Amino acid sequence: MTANAAKNERINLRLKESAKTLIERAASFEGKTVSSFILSSALASAEKTLQEHESIRLNEREAKRFFDALAKPVKFNKKLTAALAEHDRRVVSE
Repeated sequence: MTANAAKNERINLRLKESAKTLIERAASFEGKTVSSFILSSALASAEKTLQEHESIRLNEREAKRFFDALAKPVKFNKKLTAALAEHDRRVVSE
């Protein structure tokens, strides 16, 4: 986000007093406002969650199998040929 970008979205939270006190203490240790602390913490957590769900991690054996499969030429059997023909018949690209 650029420094001049307007902040026009809002999220409201209801929480226990003990949770609020904990967040206020943590924010003060980092020299941040409560809002800034919550936003930076939530964004870091969101980025981590997205990375975990949008990336694939392979061990060495799985990676080898994957790259071996990519290196092999595609074998066009009857079903694949029929599927490609059906695709060409149904899908119009502009």
